Amino acid sequence: MYIFLDTETTGSGNKDRLCQLAYKLDTGEIVNELFKPPLPIGIEAMSFNHITNEMVADKPAFRDSPEYFQLVDLLADDKNILVAHHAQFDINMLLKEGVHPKKFICTFKLAKYLYPKGKIPSYSLQYLRYYLGFQIQATAHDALGDTLVLEKLFERLFVKMKNNFNLDEVEGRMMEISNNPVMLSRINFGKHKGGLFRDIPLDYLQWLSGQDDLDENMKHTVEHYLNA
Repeated sequence: MYIFLDTETTGSGNKDRLCQLAYKLDTGEIVNELFKPPLPIGIEAMSFNHITNEMVADKPAFRDSPEYFQLVDLLADDKNILVAHHAQFDINMLLKEGVHPKKFICTFKLAKYLYPKGKIPSYSLQYLRYYLGFQIQATAHDALGDTLVLEKLFERLFVKMKNNFNLDEVEGRMMEISNNPVMLSRINFGKHKGGLFRDIPLDYLQWLSGQDDLDENMKHTVEHYLNA
C-alpha cells in the first residue's frame, strides 16, 4: 500500500519539527491533523503554511496522538511504501518523532528523472501541479492539499515509469531512483539564490562544500561542479 504524506513544519532548520501532518491511503482513508510542536512556529514558516502558534496551542504533541501510533504501525509493515515530494525532508521530520519509514518513493527525484533538465523549469510540487495540468481542488502549502496533489503526481509518474520498464520492475526502480541523489540546476538560498549552479563562482562552491547542513542533492551538485 502507498502512503501519500506531507508535513508542515516550524521551519526548515535542523531543529525544526512538524506542526501538521496529512496522509492518504490507497483505501481512500485520509488523516489530517495539527499538532503542538516542542518549539514555536517561525514567522517565515507561518507566511508559507499559514499555521500560527495560536492554532496549535491546544493541540496534542504528535507523539501523544492516536495518529502517531497509526502511522508507526503502517510504516512498520514491509508491504507499505511512504510517498512524498522531497521525501528526505518529511522523513527527517518523522525521524525526529521516532517514526522510521522502511521504504519510500520521492516524487521530486522521479520527476527529475522522467522529465530531464531543460524539459521543466521547476520541480516544485505546485509548479508540477499546474505544468502537468492537474484538475484538483487543493490548497497549496497545506499538508492535506499537498498530499492530494502528491497523489496525482505519483499517478502520472507511475504511468511514465510503466512506459520505460516492465510493470513488475516499476516499484523497485522508483525506490532505487528515490534513494540516489539528483543534480540540481539552481540554488535556492543565499546571495546566489535562483542562479544556475554552472554560473556560481568557484569560491562560493568551495564555501558551500564546507557546510554541514546541506542535503544529499545539494552535496552531490556542489561536488559535481567543483570537479567539473
